[in-house]
Amino acid sequence: MRRTLLYMLGLVLAVGACGPTEVVVTMEIDVPNPGGGGSVPLALSEIEVQLLPYDRDAVFDSMTTAFGTPEPAIPPDLLAARAEVQLAQEAWDTSQRRWNVLRDTLQTLSAALEQYNRGEAQYLMLFQEFQEFDNEYSALERQVDADFAEFDRLQQGTIRASDSVRIVIDQWADEAFAEVGTVVLAKSRETGLDAAVDTTDASGIARTNLRVRPGQYWVHARYELTYSELYWNVPITVEGGDPVQIRLTRDNAEDRPIL
Repeated sequence: MRRTLLYMLGLVLAVGACGPTEVVVTMEIDVPNPGGGGSVPLALSEIEVQLLPYDRDAVFDSMTTAFGTPEPAIPPDLLAARAEVQLAQEAWDTSQRRWNVLRDTLQTLSAALEQYNRGEAQYLMLFQEFQEFDNEYSALERQVDADFAEFDRLQQGTIRASDSVRIVIDQWADEAFAEVGTVVLAKSRETGLDAAVDTTDASGIARTNLRVRPGQYWVHARYELTYSELYWNVPITVEGGDPVQIRLTRDNAEDRPIL
């Protein structure tokens, strides 16, 4: 009887070891602190995360080679022009954030002034402070308008060129990757493993539907920024047992220009 129980226990453990393993993906990037200098972590929510049993980069690279015609490149002058647009937008954002801070400060001081008579020392001190901030506020308001005008001018100059290049690249991709569905299906069948897909929650975590059998996988996700996208295709090895933890950050992402 004891031998039978041990045998049955061994079967249970073996089945458990070969069963699906949970993969926990956390997506987080650092972004500029809206309240001042430095940066703060931002959890990336509502982002689709895929666990693929094949290397999608290798698939697209091999199909590009087989197609014979390389992918059309984004012209360097367009990339340079878009970099100027990005810098102009950052300058506008910076001046606008400072303008918002000054506006809130003036509102706070205005409310504080109402508590005192004009002849009181505290009123005079607060009023002088109010005037100093108000002068900066007026000057900065003109700067915000000028920064936006420069950003808009540069942006308008790149829209048509960006659209033209994007059309050419999309047409090339439609032809080069026309059979990609067939190729990835064959790759999946070769591995004998299934893909899994989930979406990150408000905390930037995906895990509910990411349960897969042991094997080699690639964690794929994208996050679109203003002028580029963060692209992940991170290899992981899933073994039976404890959940596999992986973090997707700027450090293990590829920053790709988008049009």
